Amino acid sequence: MKKVLSIAGSDCSGGAGIQADLKTFSAHGVFGMTVIASVVAENTFRVIEYQDIRPDIIEKQIDAVFEDIPPDALKIGMLSCKEGMLAVAGKLREWKPSNVVIDPVMYAKNGCALMDPDSIDTLIAEVVPLADVITPNIPEAEKMAGIRIYTQKDMRKAARIIHDMGCRAVLVKGGHSEGDATDILFDGSEFYSFSSPRIPTKNTHGTGCTYSSAIASNLALELPIRQAVARSKKYVTTAIANALEIGRGNGPTHHFYDLFQHGLSDVKNWREDIT
Repeated sequence: MKKVLSIAGSDCSGGAGIQADLKTFSAHGVFGMTVIASVVAENTFRVIEYQDIRPDIIEKQIDAVFEDIPPDALKIGMLSCKEGMLAVAGKLREWKPSNVVIDPVMYAKNGCALMDPDSIDTLIAEVVPLADVITPNIPEAEKMAGIRIYTQKDMRKAARIIHDMGCRAVLVKGGHSEGDATDILFDGSEFYSFSSPRIPTKNTHGTGCTYSSAIASNLALELPIRQAVARSKKYVTTAIANALEIGRGNGPTHHFYDLFQHGLSDVKNWREDIT
């Protein structure tokens, strides 16, 4: 069985963070593991508070996983402060994992900040160059690239700027744009677009976590980046289309809808489905 590690924050309401990551890993038939970087007290409509885990504890969690169960892919989510970023970056340089997917979580769904703005330079300098794929949404891409994004042309420009920061590929997600939900992937030489009809729902809590974890899962299953993104786009769209009406705010997506309906296909069928 393939193995995937998430380094991220914990969402006690279960819709985002490492809870969403573990559900996504399970839905893809891979073995999920976690390193907790922050504990977030949140629900579907507000973030009450969060507490960062000590950098040395983050490092020891990473060591515990890698010395015994080396992952086939790695997803990095919420890293709220410079100290946590430096701890993770140092361990990634030490252990040299493959298939690193970074979701640069800056804001919760309700707009609450989950990253110290003064840490963005550290993210760019220390963490981004370690990514095989980085998956910013439009507000995050604007912060990282230093430009405003209004069109798909702007998304492509931002992807180029972020790619120049040292990562292998950039996926700028279009969930905050108008019209169809179109994401732009840039692999350093070519652009690829992935579109789906916009789904009229407020229940999108944890979609970024879910999407990036799906990409990590598919990379662990040995799909190339473009195919991994294509299959992950299909997965997260299904999860949103069948989102759960839970809580008073933005409810969670349904991580297991397709699995409950059709069971777990083998990798051969997944590959045939997206080629």
